[in-house]
Order: sequence, then structure tokens, then C-alpha cells
Amino acid sequence: MKYNLIVDGKSTAVDADPAMPLLYALRSDLGLNNPKFGCGLAQCGACTVHVNGVPTRSCVMPVSAVAGKKITTLAGLGTPEKPHPLQTAFIEEQVPQCGYCLSGWIMTAAAFLRDNPKPTDAQIRDALTGLKCRCGTHMAIMRAVKRAAGTTA
Repeated sequence: MKYNLIVDGKSTAVDADPAMPLLYALRSDLGLNNPKFGCGLAQCGACTVHVNGVPTRSCVMPVSAVAGKKITTLAGLGTPEKPHPLQTAFIEEQVPQCGYCLSGWIMTAAAFLRDNPKPTDAQIRDALTGLKCRCGTHMAIMRAVKRAAGTTA
């Protein structure tokens, strides 16, 4: 079947089985290199995108369920010329190591900060529960989220 997807502000059609994960459409059909395939079970967060502004694990989201909805990937969150504040903060705090998990952390934190612009440390930790970073940059991630929220420099 054909599904109309609106990805990073652009409308496109993909021909897919209704049960095919959105992640596969984004990577294989549309050639996007973010998000990443991590666990395939919605447990690590590497595949996180926004669907109508809500952080969504694309590895378990059927493409049929997101037809016509607004999908934003890490690449669509900001541009090289005008990065999202979280993208800037992640660079300033030197968070990226391998970068594999960045979609999960940044996309989840972006939606969280949109709804909670001045969070406490505990609220940030709670919002990011369940995301995985094998490089162990969790403290730098906390600093970056706080920087983006303007709660620390």
C-alpha cells in the first residue's frame, strides 16, 4: 500500500506493508540516517522521532499508523545554520561520542523541554528514563539538557 508521510516538513509517499515499522521507511525508503536501529523493541530510544510532536519509538510504530501525520527526525529539528538549542547544548557540552543514541536523547528532551521549560534535575532524569547511551555520557547529557533549558551555563 502507499502511505503519505510528512517527514521534516516534506511530503512523500512510501509503498509499504501496513505493519512495516516507520523506522524502516525512514531509513530504507527515504534514505535518512537518523534515527538509528538499536534494539528493535522500543527499549533503547535510538529510533526516536516526533510524531505530531510526541516522542515516538519508530522501530515499533507501524507506518500505517503515521500516514498523514507530521514526523520530525533529529535532522529536521534544526539546521546547521540554525540548530535547535538542544543540538547546540549537546555540542557545547561535548556530549556526542559515537552519536548512535542522539536521536533518543535529543528528541525526547526537546519534547520534554517544550512542555517543561524550567525543569528540576529530578524531572529531567525522570523524562529521560529508559534511554540508553553505551558511551556513558549521561552526566554530559544532563548538563546539556540543563543548558538548553537555561538552568545552568
